[in-house]
Amino acid sequence: MSKDRPPNRQRGPSDRDPELLGEILSRLFTARGWGRRQGQLRLENAWAEAVGSAHAGHTRVAALRRGVLEVVVDNAVLLQELAHFHKRRLLEQLRRLLPGTTVTDLRFRAGVLN
Repeated sequence: MSKDRPPNRQRGPSDRDPELLGEILSRLFTARGWGRRQGQLRLENAWAEAVGSAHAGHTRVAALRRGVLEVVVDNAVLLQELAHFHKRRLLEQLRRLLPGTTVTDLRFRAGVLN
């Protein structure tokens, strides 16, 4: 037997069985981080629809942690308006637009949009 070639190992029936495509794709999405990115895009799209085009350009979804959606707002007056006058409506719309995602609260913070 040559040193360059690994020894032959016996193959069992499971080594020859095909893998399910869903399992392969699941591992690929996890390895590449695509699942998280898709989730972030769903949040951003739902937020833009809920808040409306007039305010979407002045806000950015930062994160969803333990059901609390954090939104960065580039204008202090708009931040106060969203937090005090539109929060309940926005929560209701987000829950409707994201049925599989738990959104229990909105937290607004002032910041610079990227």
